Amino acid sequence: MSLCCGVECVVILGFARWVWKRCTYISGNDSANWTLASPEEFEPVPRMCRLVLAVYEPDLHNPQFIPQHGFRINPDWVIKRVTYEQTQGRAPPYVIYTDHDNKEIVLAVRGLNLYKESDYKTLLDNRLGMQMFDGGFVHHGLMKSAVWLLNEEGETLKRLWEESGKEYGMVFAGHSLGSGVVALLTVIAVNHRDKLGGIPREKIRCYAMAPARCMSLNLAVKYADVIHSVILQDDFLPRTATPLEDIFKSIFWLWSEFLLLSLKRGVDPLYSLPCLLLLVCLRDTFIPEGRKLRDSRRFYAPGRMYHIVERRFCRCGRFPPEVRTAIPVDGRFEHIVLSCNATSDHGIIWIERESEKALQKMKEIDSGTITTPPKVQKLERMRTAEQEHRNALERAVSLNIPHAVTTPDVEPLKDNRTEPSLSEGVQASQFKSTSTGRKTNWDEVVKNLFKKGESGHLVLNKEVSAPTHNISGGQPS
Repeated sequence: MSLCCGVECVVILGFARWVWKRCTYISGNDSANWTLASPEEFEPVPRMCRLVLAVYEPDLHNPQFIPQHGFRINPDWVIKRVTYEQTQGRAPPYVIYTDHDNKEIVLAVRGLNLYKESDYKTLLDNRLGMQMFDGGFVHHGLMKSAVWLLNEEGETLKRLWEESGKEYGMVFAGHSLGSGVVALLTVIAVNHRDKLGGIPREKIRCYAMAPARCMSLNLAVKYADVIHSVILQDDFLPRTATPLEDIFKSIFWLWSEFLLLSLKRGVDPLYSLPCLLLLVCLRDTFIPEGRKLRDSRRFYAPGRMYHIVERRFCRCGRFPPEVRTAIPVDGRFEHIVLSCNATSDHGIIWIERESEKALQKMKEIDSGTITTPPKVQKLERMRTAEQEHRNALERAVSLNIPHAVTTPDVEPLKDNRTEPSLSEGVQASQFKSTSTGRKTNWDEVVKNLFKKGESGHLVLNKEVSAPTHNISGGQPS
């Protein structure tokens, strides 16, 4: 009897300690050892946030919802604005903008629309290990949207870049659901730069605000030199280790069950939803970290991380924000933060506002050191960033991350368990031919990204040419 009581006390104390650590955990701990970002590398972030906000405006000449510091964009430089009616649900709305001041061609994609069924279909179109690409796994629905976008706008982006004298950079920006789309679009574009006019890798950039977990760890680290994820404090989405499609399916199922219970016993299911969501989000808390890292099908937020921290010591009150950056391999935002700001920090409006504050603070600090040399010179910071990327790649290899490589250009070996294919449901994403030439069919590009080597393994094929046959019926039906 005394032994049972002792064991029970130990279990209760252990559980109480775990609950205490979970309840007192703050998001600043995730990036406590990261370095501070420089104003030069963080400068594009507020600008990209404003371009994403511009997607929500039907008329930029007469905007309805103006950010705190204004849009600061030229409406006449908007090349194209595409709505849900034009995408027919195959991708979120987006704009193409030529920024002549900063010499950039920007494709900005909006986030999840809670009232659009097509966005939920894109989000739920995935299963664990369903889509393999470039030696890792990616979200199937987001990959289809990325391919559709390239099919629709690939020739436009190529034309704009060539018209700029091949001097402008090509930037892809997105928020929430759109961040996953542009991240995977960037991965495809980087592997096939010849389809976009031969643009150099260093001229391609992606900014994913409040990023969705859309690719396996080896890909997230491999493309950290071109993909930049921006996370505001307690944002829940980059920390949600459970696949989003599982969360929504579980919530829908649990909601129906508790709805039946409420009809029988008079219980209001609204009281149970927060607990149900918490249980779904934390269901894999007890999975060992090493097992998580070795699961190649597990998704992570992509690329280099920029963490905007404004509440450093508690959950309430706002301090002047600071931006920390790193390319983490283990400990990559694995903890859900129990905070009342977990959803508000996901909003693009707050990300734009706080990133602008952080940028102004960094510039003020730099302006105060005019008489003395800055701590980190710009060229030195670039070399440091490159070294951080190499260290992260080596760290991934040392941790036995599946398909991890030591340099971004290494072609990883693939096992032949999962054949990469985007043929399901992408019939409408094909191009029509024109009198001046044939446009690239990105479906074929993605499917031909792999070839079988002599050993029978799937090997990345970088010498993929555009299909020579004629594709008709380019408009979605």
